[in-house]
Amino acid sequence: MDFIKQLKVFVRPDSKVCVDNNIFRICTKLTFMILGIMVVLVSSKQFFGEPIHCIVDEIPQKIIDSYCWFYSTYTLSNRMIGISGRDMLQPGVSSDSAGFNDTVKYHSYYQWVCFTLLFQAFCSYLPYYIWKSFENGRIKALSEELKQPFLEDEAKTKRKAALIFYVKENLNNHSYYAYRFYLCELLNCAIAIGQIYLTNLFLGGAFLNYGIDVMRQDAAEPMTRIFPKMTKCVFHKYGPSGSVQKFDGLCVLPVNVLNEKIYLFLWFWFFFISVLSILAVVYRALICSLPKLRYKLLRTRARLASPRDIQYILIRFNVGDWFMLYQLSKNIDALTFKEICRELSTELYSNNFTLK
Repeated sequence: MDFIKQLKVFVRPDSKVCVDNNIFRICTKLTFMILGIMVVLVSSKQFFGEPIHCIVDEIPQKIIDSYCWFYSTYTLSNRMIGISGRDMLQPGVSSDSAGFNDTVKYHSYYQWVCFTLLFQAFCSYLPYYIWKSFENGRIKALSEELKQPFLEDEAKTKRKAALIFYVKENLNNHSYYAYRFYLCELLNCAIAIGQIYLTNLFLGGAFLNYGIDVMRQDAAEPMTRIFPKMTKCVFHKYGPSGSVQKFDGLCVLPVNVLNEKIYLFLWFWFFFISVLSILAVVYRALICSLPKLRYKLLRTRARLASPRDIQYILIRFNVGDWFMLYQLSKNIDALTFKEICRELSTELYSNNFTLK
């Protein structure tokens, strides 16, 4: 629980500076936190005890538990439907496996669930980490102290002058900065969609329709088929005369009670963030191609600024400059940003400034 508490930093918004957007944080930081919590739950024995319990006569309990955990268990696919206790012991478990070798389904994924979820968590966080490395505190340095509504006039004047000077000197040179964020959004979309196919591959092709099957049918049937609670395990050892003896055991997998709920939630979550990330990419493409949309978005952020000042600025700005200014608008007090827009529009059209 102490580890889970530490994960709250990944969803807590940064009060000092904002260099991304809500969708980007949901798909990266929030997803990382959710997967991190699931890793803790799966690897914890506090709620579900040992992940596997097997029953085999004459074999010590710890040995058979470890063996069946390492070397996988199995169920019989054609014994999933029927009445427990009459047609089979439990869904997929029958005392007679003769003639059903072609329907044997082995289950070994459960020993890798923790590591797979951890890998997926780091994949989700990767675009955010890359963007933070690229951004390298630029917006924080430019907007320092300007977020405060009550700032001494002398200090405010110096900070505004420094910001305007930076914008003039680097006009039309922010494309690389903006496109790196756009590429991180595209990477975020690719990872969100890739999470679905990675999980589907991990679960043997049973994940793509998992949520639909659970909603369409009795929830117990698809969950039991993919995450059986009872399975079989065969253990071989040498007998007193040196002959090989076969022991047919039953195994209970308490961990699958948790796994089935985790992957049901992940089915909805991965499709949700995939749709969000696709919409974010489409939205970004519209921004790059529609100057009027960029104007409206900046007007929304700079509510106090004059529309004429915004128009003057955007005539001189390209997409990269717009992105940089839009990021600054998130981190500067509205009244101060209004003054910056007015002074910047004046500077851009003054006789002392020549466009590069």
